[in-house]
Order: sequence, then structure tokens, then C-alpha cells
Amino acid sequence: MSRTIMVEKLEHSPTLNTVLMVEAAIKNSKSSIITIPEIKRALPRQVNHRTLMVILEYLEESGKIAVTLKGITWTHNPNQNLRNAISRGLEL
Repeated sequence: MSRTIMVEKLEHSPTLNTVLMVEAAIKNSKSSIITIPEIKRALPRQVNHRTLMVILEYLEESGKIAVTLKGITWTHNPNQNLRNAISRGLEL
């Protein structure tokens, strides 16, 4: 776990419901890339900006999202066949 998340944990930790709500907003986005203001508008209730940043950092470190200059993309795919193909595939 990164130092930033650990420090934030001591101050305030997001609830599981809030993390799941943010995950759903990103995963169910109509476009493949979503920005932070778009995430805030897509959420059913307001989330503190710092709390949202902690959640996004967690999701990025757990491999569920990719954060780029253009925005945030959902990357997690639970398909076991895909995981097996990737693990046996050739590295370029």
C-alpha cells in the first residue's frame, strides 16, 4: 500500500459503498475515457474531492483503472480465459 493511502487512511477512509459507487460510475461510463468532473456528475451523491482521489489511487494501484492525461479508463477484466491467454502469451 502506498504511503499516500496510508496517511489518508489515518485521516479518513472511504466506505466500501463509496468505493463501489465510484467503481460503478467509471465502469458504466458511456465513453471509454471519463474525467474527474464527469465522475462527480455521474455519482448519485456527492463525494469529497480528497476522498475521490484516495479511491482513484486505490483503483489504479489495484489494476482496475488506468489514469492518463486525457482521463480515466476502466481496465479490469475478470475473464479467466483472457488472464490465461495473457499469462501464456508472447511478450513483445
